[in-house]
Amino acid sequence: MITRFTKLFLFVVLVLILLASVTLLHQPHLNLSTGTFFGNGSVEKEYHALPIDVHDRPLALPHATGGVIMSKLGNETAKAALGRATWKLLHTMTLRYPKHPTDDEREALRSYFYLTSRLYPCGECAAEFQQLLELYPPQTASRLSASGWLCFVHNKVNERLKKPIFDCAHLDDEYDCGCGHDNDDDDAPTTLPSTTKDELTGADLIQGGR
Repeated sequence: MITRFTKLFLFVVLVLILLASVTLLHQPHLNLSTGTFFGNGSVEKEYHALPIDVHDRPLALPHATGGVIMSKLGNETAKAALGRATWKLLHTMTLRYPKHPTDDEREALRSYFYLTSRLYPCGECAAEFQQLLELYPPQTASRLSASGWLCFVHNKVNERLKKPIFDCAHLDDEYDCGCGHDNDDDDAPTTLPSTTKDELTGADLIQGGR
């Protein structure tokens, strides 16, 4: 025989369970990819209570930042050959980079540069690249900004090595990507002006890398 006290206790527990269930069902959920709150049934609400800029977040790859991994490369001949091959790869990559990249594509390129600064086989070169990334963060908003940024950073290396400064307007000629007109949005060639501007500071980036 269930006592009156037991019945009352079970009734209170049942009411508490129902209230908790209703609260959970109507609690908005945050979409981490957009910073948007979703209500019941994952219907997007009109407001953005926690706006999140994807480019203000930490890098998507957990190991993209950190110290240099490789040791010093003492062979100057091997160092020079490695440098030429790497600049060819990086410049060709930015010249083929989308003209209007998605957030995911921007983050991929940004992470790639930071990972390169850790894993580059020449340890002292990697350390210098990390310093340059600290001073001049990668520009990834478009093909033009990415290739112009890389050209500018490359010229910073040329200055240290006392090599000629390359005019970024001729980047296509020096590093032919072999892609011709890529039919992205238009058929305009990827030709950089002699002067471009840094996205973050608005400062002139005059000439690029060789």
